[in-house]
Amino acid sequence: MSDPLFDLSGKIALVTGGSRGLGLQMVRAFAQRGADVVVTSRKIEACEAAAEEVRAMGRRALAHAAHAAKWGEIDLLMAAAYAEFGRIDILVNNAGMSPAMASHEVTEQLFDSVVGLNFKGPFRLAAQVGRRMAQGDGGVIINVSSIAALTPSPGVVPYSGAKAALNAMTVSLAREYAPKVRVNAICAGPFLTDIAKAWPPEARERSSNALGRPGKPEEVVTTALYLASPASSFTTGAVIRVDGGA
Repeated sequence: MSDPLFDLSGKIALVTGGSRGLGLQMVRAFAQRGADVVVTSRKIEACEAAAEEVRAMGRRALAHAAHAAKWGEIDLLMAAAYAEFGRIDILVNNAGMSPAMASHEVTEQLFDSVVGLNFKGPFRLAAQVGRRMAQGDGGVIINVSSIAALTPSPGVVPYSGAKAALNAMTVSLAREYAPKVRVNAICAGPFLTDIAKAWPPEARERSSNALGRPGKPEEVVTTALYLASPASSFTTGAVIRVDGGA
């Protein structure tokens, strides 16, 4: 694809939660613009299906199943990625979960699961990959956050807290690994991905944001491409809202 602003030719991207939803949209967009991609999520079959899409575009792809909250599995993921490609230029921490539940009903196991997937895992991956980027030729880290971190809602307290921590981590690591590594976050609003199938019909058509509707998955892609490419060479430590004006 001829796209001089967002040319990712020769780059290696790793996307967690890359087999569906916003992550899959990013995998497709990166590959279309020349990147080779590591696709990871918990189910290897889903990873392989996404990887096949990448290969069909003439790019290389590695499918690797990993739980993005467990440091041991994250370390194995990194080992596989570096063994296959030698480096990671673009890291997208996209995997997450946001169960809605009254706060007094949240169990310790659920709390740990939500914080683990939305903050603990991304911290491990960003810290280890970021260090290697900083010691090498640099790179880009994109953390997929949520407007829940900025405008917390009832019933999703662990999720909102974890995403707020992810935003803080974004700013901290941007300073820690500068100037070679840029770290930014996308604060996503409601998007019509797989998760929207569980929404009431009216929520899939209307939203309380300024645009009055949820976003289409492809509408996050331009922000991801901007942050992944040299077009954003002076943007780091930024938390960018893509929420339709929530």
